[in-house]
Amino acid sequence: MKVLKLSKLFSVLLISLLLFGWLYSRDGKEVPKKDKAYYKKQYEDPVIKEMEEANKKKKEEAEKLTAEIRKKQEEEAKKEEKKVLSFDFVNVKKPSSPDLFKKAFHFPPVAQYLTGTCWSFSTTSFLESEVYRIHGKKVKLSEMYTVYCEYLEKARGFVRERGNIFLGEGSESDAVTRIMKEYGAMPAEAYPGVLSPDGRHDHSEMFEKIEKFLNFVKANNYWDEEEVLEHVKVVLNRYMGKPPEKFVYEGKGFTPKTFLSEFLKINPDDYVSFMSTLQIPFYTKGEFKVPDNWWHSKNYYNVPLDEFYRIIKNSILNGYTIAIGGDVSEPGYNGFEDSAIVPTFDIPPEYIDQSSREFRFYNNTSTDDHGVHLVGYAKIDKWDWFLIKDSARSSRWGKFEGYYFYREDYIKLKMLSFMVHKDAVKDVLSKFKD
Repeated sequence: MKVLKLSKLFSVLLISLLLFGWLYSRDGKEVPKKDKAYYKKQYEDPVIKEMEEANKKKKEEAEKLTAEIRKKQEEEAKKEEKKVLSFDFVNVKKPSSPDLFKKAFHFPPVAQYLTGTCWSFSTTSFLESEVYRIHGKKVKLSEMYTVYCEYLEKARGFVRERGNIFLGEGSESDAVTRIMKEYGAMPAEAYPGVLSPDGRHDHSEMFEKIEKFLNFVKANNYWDEEEVLEHVKVVLNRYMGKPPEKFVYEGKGFTPKTFLSEFLKINPDDYVSFMSTLQIPFYTKGEFKVPDNWWHSKNYYNVPLDEFYRIIKNSILNGYTIAIGGDVSEPGYNGFEDSAIVPTFDIPPEYIDQSSREFRFYNNTSTDDHGVHLVGYAKIDKWDWFLIKDSARSSRWGKFEGYYFYREDYIKLKMLSFMVHKDAVKDVLSKFKD
């Protein structure tokens, strides 16, 4: 028993000595205790957890109710037919067919499909008629070559103006002549500008990619013009195809510029654009202030409405055609009737004048929606009617695919600008100081 007690006493003394050695260093100073780290399961407060679960359930129920409401709304919207304001044409005596019109040469209508490039289709058609009028040559030109080059110029303008331009698919008639001066022209057979098997133009995805890229450029202040243009070319080439630098037409080789100068032999500077607005004095030149004039061209000749209409009528009667643009969103614009007139419930004919026209331009009920090619004239009772070649879908809803009949009241009230050869307006141009 004594031995066992001594053994226990010895063990206690030994442990005490070890503890004393750990607590104190060799110089007799106390050694600090060290805390040990370890992981443990996070404690979840049951009250907070209960409240969070209640909130989660409440949110799920609200989202479920919202989804049910949205679904019901969508189903109701599908049931309800979309409607647009129109009127009954039964009392309108309109032309019976395009054959009734005195027409200038033009190629059959071409569809623009899912693009915003009416400006190129209408003005290209106009210039095809000009090539025939001047030289007697029937040459189908490429609308898409001009569109390709215009996108490059828009990208260039976007960089140079640091993103401060309107970025859309639209443009104006004088963009086509401006592009011709810089890039030339080519026949449609050399550059169709469409890669889809069905041959239908669809620029939806292409434009979206160009727009997003340019907005990225703006957001990141990446204003390297050469690199931006190269990137835009990659997108254009993917969706439209790369335009050829050289091509053969009627057995002869051309570049786009030599095709314009040696074969088409038309001068882009021979074409002038007109508008009729109270924003600047008449018989002065100025800017056509619409978004699609994104480069702010100030080369528009401003004339009174009576002069504006007289030029249009006299030009077509004298064998000239006209590229014309304006608003196509009115109740009197009806593709199934092939016609565009101004209903009396909008404004009676006798009240259509400079002021009523300007009022609609001012409050944005007359906007620069669409460009078309005016190719013919007819007189029906007391009204002047104009044959319009159109690339839009609505012109394919009626009896005469690709054509509209515009009555004179629609031209006076809703058409905002036009382009014509300068020889058709020598007397008018002489009234301008410059």
